[in-house]
Amino acid sequence: MKIYKDLYWLIISPASLFKAWDVFKSDKKNKIDVMDFELDLEKNIFDLYRDLKSAIYKHGQYKGFWIHDPKLRRIHKATVRDRVLHHAIFNVLNPIFEPIFIPNSFSCRIGKGTHKGMKKVAEMLSIMSQNNTRQCYALKCDIRKFFDSIDHNILISILDKKIKDEKVMNLMREIVESFEVKRQNLFERRGVPIGNLTSQIFANIYMNEFDQFVKHKLKIKYYARYTDDFIIVSTDKVYLENLIPLIQDFLKTKLCLELHPKKVDIVKHIRGVDFLGYVILPKHIKLRTKTKRKIPKKIKERVDRYKQGKITELTLYSSLQSYLGVLSHANAYKLSQELQNKFWFWLNE
Repeated sequence: MKIYKDLYWLIISPASLFKAWDVFKSDKKNKIDVMDFELDLEKNIFDLYRDLKSAIYKHGQYKGFWIHDPKLRRIHKATVRDRVLHHAIFNVLNPIFEPIFIPNSFSCRIGKGTHKGMKKVAEMLSIMSQNNTRQCYALKCDIRKFFDSIDHNILISILDKKIKDEKVMNLMREIVESFEVKRQNLFERRGVPIGNLTSQIFANIYMNEFDQFVKHKLKIKYYARYTDDFIIVSTDKVYLENLIPLIQDFLKTKLCLELHPKKVDIVKHIRGVDFLGYVILPKHIKLRTKTKRKIPKKIKERVDRYKQGKITELTLYSSLQSYLGVLSHANAYKLSQELQNKFWFWLNE
């Protein structure tokens, strides 16, 4: 295994922090806290640099709020100063860990994403069903309270396998331990905030342990994962049933995670496999019903915000194109036409 040393300067150098700032601010220029930080940008960046160089940096407090995405989620937002550092850390960690991730891990990776993940599962189902000429099944699983359950000590130990830089590891501990859910006992420290960029790569690094177990120990070929949702495809239903206790045991003993008991299911391809907002059927792909209902509501909200002067014309049309893009990956031509007609009606009413 390749290990990495002398990474600290790559993260904390002024050049690295200014680069991280440029990426961070690109889609947040109108946010009040971002504008406040930018008013005295050089001082703020160099103050952060000096704290990091002197090893006195402390992560700030989080601001919590709820969003519907589509289910209710608790987001924790760090300060601008901390989020700039998160980007600088991501810029160094991602090239180190990206090469060891499996191809069928689709969350928060360049060139991956929900659409690629859905299409890969559709491809796996087509292969295993021999182009829809025989029955096949998908084992669908979801991890209970995934982000809240990530064990700090386990995450640090995984990072420590590849990073042999004491200063970087001290910084990783500061970031990881800046947030925790309510403790079950004095020894458990768990949870990473959904709102952090670092949490995205931490999640992939953490679940890569499971990916490697699936591919190299269980030797499963037709497997795909997006964050904590994963699918295994086979023509043998009993085989999939027998995998469940093996998966449960690994997740519990190695990662302190549990499968969600209500979200473990073996489904027939012919009845449709629901994954990442789409339902994959033998001869077509359709949108999940909840997604189909959500999109017009979201577009109507965007039009209303545009009329109120809260978003720009560019943002409005970008939102429309984004949702049309979602529809383009399903057999949803009629729905796409209806959405565009509604959009123009709402815009001109």
